[in-house]
Amino acid sequence: MKEEEIKGFIHTVTSYFNQITEIPAIMGLPYIKDNKTVTYDFTGVIGISGNRKGAVYFTASKQLLLDFGHFILGDDQLDDDALYDLIGEMVNTITGNMRELFGSTFTISVPIIMKGTIEDIVIQLKPPVFIIPIKWKEHTCHLGIGLE
Repeated sequence: MKEEEIKGFIHTVTSYFNQITEIPAIMGLPYIKDNKTVTYDFTGVIGISGNRKGAVYFTASKQLLLDFGHFILGDDQLDDDALYDLIGEMVNTITGNMRELFGSTFTISVPIIMKGTIEDIVIQLKPPVFIIPIKWKEHTCHLGIGLE
């Protein structure tokens, strides 16, 4: 991946959090995924085809999703089904907005949603997979990007 592509993802994520919540998300320094990279309570994965191939995933804690969901739905009591939908919508929106950078042949799949830390499930992305750490309010999450 090129530096401007990573910057494009960072801009998309910061804009998304700002537009929805008016609370800025702070991006950490991107790094290459290793075996110490964790997943959180919920993970949404989007497959990419077209001019680029690979996948993008977003992983977040249940509490982050509950707090973020309050801004979208105005509800503090979201069940797991609502959180599945929410993380799917988040990864779908972030990845879909990247079409501006990658063009109309940047085709995204329907999100696959997983609950729980997924050390036993390997997200197979062509290396290197770039991780963009995100801090929003007191929560941490990250976006993983593996594109050819």
